[in-house]
Amino acid sequence: MKPHTLGALMLAVAALAGCSADQEELSVWMDQERKSVKPSVQPLVPPKKFDPAPYQGAEAVEPFSNQKLAVAIKQEARQPNSLLAAELNRRKEPLEAYPVDSMSMVGSLTKGGRQFALLKVDNLLFQVKQGDYLGQNFGKITRINETEVLLREIVQDAAGEWIERTSTLQLQEKAR
Repeated sequence: MKPHTLGALMLAVAALAGCSADQEELSVWMDQERKSVKPSVQPLVPPKKFDPAPYQGAEAVEPFSNQKLAVAIKQEARQPNSLLAAELNRRKEPLEAYPVDSMSMVGSLTKGGRQFALLKVDNLLFQVKQGDYLGQNFGKITRINETEVLLREIVQDAAGEWIERTSTLQLQEKAR
């Protein structure tokens, strides 16, 4: 064997022999620490008793019954909303096939004293004027200026009633 290998082997044996003596002292100290430490675990709270309550709504009218739905449809047919009735009887315009969110105003122009707006929808350019219809909520253009198109839409509120709502399409300018 070479002297370097023999020296490394002797050093390893000496290191292992030195560790074995400290091991006993360490074990005694660990046993003492285990005995002196008292765990402080709080006891679990027992679960609350569940008392089921009887269902009181069994005698009431079922909200999803066919009978209740039929009554509501008959009532709606007898009292059509005047806002919606006029919109349902007219011919639809091409821009009513697209939602207002998919439209963007890209310009405006004036011809013969009338203001027109240029709307971009699906990479197509449309010229609209006051009184034209657009959007899927019966939107009617009420005013056009250089920077925006104002329109009136007819939508249902949370109670199911048809109400008017105003919306705007702002001019979209591209950064150069």
